Amino acid sequence: MEIVVFGAGSLGSLVGGLLAREHAVTLVGRDPHVATVRESGLRVEGTYDFSVSPAATTDGTGLGADLAVVTVKAFDTEAAAEALATGAFDAALSLQNGMGNEAILADRLECPVLAGTATYGARLTGPGVVACTGEGEVVLGPRGGGTAEVADEAGRAFRAAGIETTVADDMPRRRWRKLAVNAGINATTALARTQNGGVRSGPARAVATDAARETARVARAAGIELSDADAVRALDAVAADTAENASSTLQDVLAGRHTEVEAINGHVAAHADELGVAAPVNRTLANLLGAWADANAESRP
Repeated sequence: MEIVVFGAGSLGSLVGGLLAREHAVTLVGRDPHVATVRESGLRVEGTYDFSVSPAATTDGTGLGADLAVVTVKAFDTEAAAEALATGAFDAALSLQNGMGNEAILADRLECPVLAGTATYGARLTGPGVVACTGEGEVVLGPRGGGTAEVADEAGRAFRAAGIETTVADDMPRRRWRKLAVNAGINATTALARTQNGGVRSGPARAVATDAARETARVARAAGIELSDADAVRALDAVAADTAENASSTLQDVLAGRHTEVEAINGHVAAHADELGVAAPVNRTLANLLGAWADANAESRP
């Protein structure tokens, strides 16, 4: 299968590298990472130990493939959609944090857009090198739920490359459950400067579990079946499996980069307002990271 991975950061490079063991992959990202991949290949370390030589470019316009896998940060989805719209794809799959990304892509692309989640841990350690910091799973399916052959085809392609993959018919619920996990872990660990395992006990756990429960309540108000207990169980499972990992938001804060807090905690708070549900913890987390962003705006890349 021909696959374009749009967003060759940590997760995109890892997923793209795994896919490139079996498929013709093009990575779209930024230099110097892309230039190094183009010249010397991509090295995958950590849990894995191999090198591959996918195509790589900084220009995401005019591309064509069977599948576009979108792994950019949520705030870059609009730009990614505009670039992808200049090409031709049979399907697109969002493996992004936050909510609303699939709708943005679907508004601009003339192909089916699948929803997905990924729990693989990844970290760029240098140009042309990505470390897998924890094996996980990719779950994908139609963004509105149900089944579709295009989802089955994407699932087969991922499995053929050795990626643990589930094709699901309940992606709306799974997306909200993943949102509950991210709402609890990401901002909490970024503000506390702790690894994911830090939310398993103590004050950080209280904040994280409250944020996850609030997310579940907002999901139910939106018509999605997600219990408070299910949200907290999912959070605990991810925190245990990735205890030594730094969340993507913590990595962004430490590097002085934009965070995805508005697509995570901010999304929960905004929908809570619309639906008449209280979400004070998510609002506070979003506001605190927003204050950090304002204070660091001049130095942020």
